[in-house]
Amino acid sequence: MKNILTIPDEWQNIAHLFIALGDAHRQRILLAFEKGERLNILQIAAVSTLSRTAVTHHLKILHQSGALQSEKIGKEVYFWVDKNFMVNAIKLVLNYIETEI
Repeated sequence: MKNILTIPDEWQNIAHLFIALGDAHRQRILLAFEKGERLNILQIAAVSTLSRTAVTHHLKILHQSGALQSEKIGKEVYFWVDKNFMVNAIKLVLNYIETEI
């Protein structure tokens, strides 16, 4: 039996990503992005049923998890999906499952 008190190294940096992806509102926000698209808060709020404040909260969680990257241009902050980060994180977990479990 393995020690369950220790999180595998492959999982250390991705717990926040899985937490972020576990919320339906955040999933919908990610699905609002088309491939390579950058959106600001107003654009995302316009296609959401959430208030701008709620969208901002969810964007913060997605950004902190690594799912989204951002850049401030003038007064606007634009977000985009960090596809490479998410793909690599999921691959690490899959690899661990395939080789260690």
